[in-house]
Amino acid sequence: MSKKTKEICTVVDQECIGTDIYSLWIQTEEIASEAVPGQFVSLYCKDQSKLLPRPISLCQIDREKGRLRLVYRVTGQGTGTEEFSRLQPGDTIPVLGPLGNGFPLGEAKGKKVLLMGGGIGIPPMLQTAKETEADVTAVLGYRDQLFLDKEFQDYGKVYVATEDGSAGTKGNVLDTVREEQLAADVIFACGPKPMLRAIKAYALEHQIPCWISMEERMACGVGACLGCVCQSTEVDDHSHVHNKRVCKDGPVFLSTEVEL
Repeated sequence: MSKKTKEICTVVDQECIGTDIYSLWIQTEEIASEAVPGQFVSLYCKDQSKLLPRPISLCQIDREKGRLRLVYRVTGQGTGTEEFSRLQPGDTIPVLGPLGNGFPLGEAKGKKVLLMGGGIGIPPMLQTAKETEADVTAVLGYRDQLFLDKEFQDYGKVYVATEDGSAGTKGNVLDTVREEQLAADVIFACGPKPMLRAIKAYALEHQIPCWISMEERMACGVGACLGCVCQSTEVDDHSHVHNKRVCKDGPVFLSTEVEL
């Protein structure tokens, strides 16, 4: 587990890369040096009425320059993410991280790997693609507007699915996998629960080891409050019931460990 720290980070750059989708680079030598693909950070609002931090997954890790890239969706007016979208270069923001566990890249080394991302589950797959020493194929699912898809092309083949059929396969990521007859030795995935449930079933059917990164509302982000538990197939050492904490035990799980 990486060492986590709370740091006042400086905004390096921010741009809107899609409808309500923002790309934020922050300077944070200590957190960036510890971070691995699949982890997340918690960002704190300056609005004191918003006590809880907002978890955002790591899209890119630049350890050489001590920077992190966070790609997130603004979820509405007056929200924490809407506040973050107004940050300008030179602004500062408190950040806690790195948090959670990442994808087990060693399990994929030298193998044929399918990376599947859906919606705002796409960003954490970019650094995963970069650091996976394998034959990488990325399958990215969108409602309509594409983002980050071209950046994945630096690390392997890229296929796209859109709900409206405006690009790539009309449908979801598994529709693309079947249409393109894509095969894999290992699957890494991140996205909404219905998507992960379908990928888990597909992996079980085809006997493919599969790790999923779960999206869940979080409170503390460090495993203390049990606000983000998911049902597990085994008894948790912390709560002594069939629960796992997404923020602490995850967000990445072997798909057979959790109920979806």
